Amino acid sequence: MKIDVLVAEIGSTTTVVNAFDQLETDNPIFLAQGQAPTSVKEGDVNIGLQAAIEDMKKNLHIENEDINYKHMLATSSAAGGLRMTVHGLVYDMTVKAAKEAALGAGANIHLVTSGKLTKVDMLKIDKIKPNIILIAGGVDYGERETAIYNSEIIAASDLDIPVIYAGNSAVQDDVKLIFEAYSKEKNLHIVPNVYPKIDILNIEPTREVIQNVFEKHIIEAKGMEKIREMVNGTIIPTPGAVMKASKILKDEIGDLVTIDVGGATTDIHSVTEGTEKVQKVLVEPEPIAKRTVEGDLGVFINKKNVAEMIKIERLEKELDMTSEEIEEFINSDIAIPESEKHKRFIERLTKEAVIVSINRHAGGYRTYFGGKSQTLAFGKDLTAVKWIIGTGGALTRLPAREKILSEIALSNKGDKLLPTAEAKILIDNDYIMASLGVLSSLYKEASIKLLFKSLNFEGSTH
Repeated sequence: MKIDVLVAEIGSTTTVVNAFDQLETDNPIFLAQGQAPTSVKEGDVNIGLQAAIEDMKKNLHIENEDINYKHMLATSSAAGGLRMTVHGLVYDMTVKAAKEAALGAGANIHLVTSGKLTKVDMLKIDKIKPNIILIAGGVDYGERETAIYNSEIIAASDLDIPVIYAGNSAVQDDVKLIFEAYSKEKNLHIVPNVYPKIDILNIEPTREVIQNVFEKHIIEAKGMEKIREMVNGTIIPTPGAVMKASKILKDEIGDLVTIDVGGATTDIHSVTEGTEKVQKVLVEPEPIAKRTVEGDLGVFINKKNVAEMIKIERLEKELDMTSEEIEEFINSDIAIPESEKHKRFIERLTKEAVIVSINRHAGGYRTYFGGKSQTLAFGKDLTAVKWIIGTGGALTRLPAREKILSEIALSNKGDKLLPTAEAKILIDNDYIMASLGVLSSLYKEASIKLLFKSLNFEGSTH
């Protein structure tokens, strides 16, 4: 069978493949999906990919045929996804800007430092074995010493990995000379400063380079080198693909937040400028497109953690279950719940993951009392969000998915900058948002049309 594009999503627990066709017509088609457990434990993620393709062929009723595609693209969060460390000057400024750039690109940040790197910092970096190191520091033509020092200590180390320099542009040449002196110029990628002026963020160029560097080095999970041979198009981190789809969609329908509850983590992607009212009292700048990842909130690998966060006694009462039943579900190896009781248990964990993660993502108000009281805003303003989008396995498959997302506004005690009750809920029914994010690099218009179909969204609001 001939198709236009096959997209593989290699996740921490599940590998999904999606087939698309007629992408150059007015009516692009999502043909079918297949899935299988990700096979990192078997030592080769390709096993899970092939099983997912066989599952998709079964859904297409072509078990005995081969799939021939023009393009194969992929997203990956297997083997811990894209591991990064971030090093800047002052935490509230350049470090924060660098961190926003890395998270928005789909990275998992394992270490953040401010100021000059210490020996202990370098030992931590060596233990983490990041895929990429990001160095920031200083506004343009401001403080120079920290960025130069950190560049030299990293260049002089035994680390042989990509390094992105996104700090003070006045020392770009110095940084380049340092890496050349240690014969590591091939590792260095210089981009515009993520924090060029006080209260100005410039993170998109860094995000783009992070994804490009990731694609060239995505062979960390065992078997990924085989997938790299199969893929004749782009490979980007799965969260970066969801962010890409969210940004494209925002241009079409307005401010939005996308929530992806996974087996290991919960990701929140917001694309909104916020309201003028909040901007006037906002203490620090926030990116228009922001991602946060909660590594302790997942409904499979981290389900025990979420259950304990809720409290077992409370789960017994709310779900009308015994402690033995709850313990059985916590210890179960079944990733996709089948019984009604198991579904209700996972729905409750998903609700907790959604509420906790969006409250961590959103900013809030704080009132200060001095000569006269003053209320200031901190963090990301989600009050202008028109749409709350659910994607990922839990929020596209569980029966109570819309009800879970409607709880967001109800969770606001008045001090958080959360979406209001007016925000409408959309579900990525086909579970293809990440695939469409990566597909948009080749077929942007088709990706938008397919997104609208999956969300059951009728036309653009423009």
